[in-house]
Amino acid sequence: MLEFIDAHLEDEDLCVERLSRVAAFSKFHFHRQFSALFGMGVHEYVQLQRLKRASFLLAFRDQHSIIDVALASGYEGPEAFARAFKRRVGQTPSEFRKQPRWEPWHATYQPLSELRIHHMKPTLQPAQVQIVLFPETKVAALEHRGDPRRIGDSVRRFITWRKQVGLSPRFSATFNIVHDNPEEIAPEDHRFDICAATDLEVKENPFGVVGKSIPGGRCAVLRHIGSDDTLGASVRYLYAEWLPRSGEEVRDCPLFFQRVRFFPDVPEHEAITDVFLPLR
Repeated sequence: MLEFIDAHLEDEDLCVERLSRVAAFSKFHFHRQFSALFGMGVHEYVQLQRLKRASFLLAFRDQHSIIDVALASGYEGPEAFARAFKRRVGQTPSEFRKQPRWEPWHATYQPLSELRIHHMKPTLQPAQVQIVLFPETKVAALEHRGDPRRIGDSVRRFITWRKQVGLSPRFSATFNIVHDNPEEIAPEDHRFDICAATDLEVKENPFGVVGKSIPGGRCAVLRHIGSDDTLGASVRYLYAEWLPRSGEEVRDCPLFFQRVRFFPDVPEHEAITDVFLPLR
């Protein structure tokens, strides 16, 4: 049901009657079952998911106008959308597009994230992990340092730089270098690099983007399909289950991700991230 809602967020009728038919339950009981299982009503869940997608479009996809985002979120016009967005997020859509306030945004979406972590865990098997020879890859990197809740600001700066230099994700692979586990360190000590593959020289710029390289070598790679909410489960599987059974040893290099398909460009449950664990 959660995957069905993800796939039909854009201007689709997601009323209780339709969803109860998809779930093959009586509409008289479906909404009670949904609330009992997930801790929130189906209408609230659908609205939160729609507004989450809308916030990503506003923050990271400026080619979409606010009225287009409103219509794509199932609202008949920008006024109703603006009221619902401000009630949930605390900013109007135009305010959020100009300068998102990520701390209250994360507070709003923490219950939704926990729900999806609990109910949409990836099912992982050893056969899904491959060992590959990753080539050394030069990248342009923006080094996010500090509270992981503010990574959105760094992503916005990196997207702006990327557009200015013409380094489109369609032609330049997107990577993240994950220096730390955010669950184990203080927020101010968190380190996370946002990268784009390029052989071009990275010239000095006001965005703080610098040239780096991801070392080549053997890597275990696991394809994570779904939200970043459940990405931690895939990382834990590699370290806690696959690695001890594999007989392999990790190399002295940080874990890194390759972003293959992005939310909100695809439904959240269809986003693809390849997780690379460097090996000796």
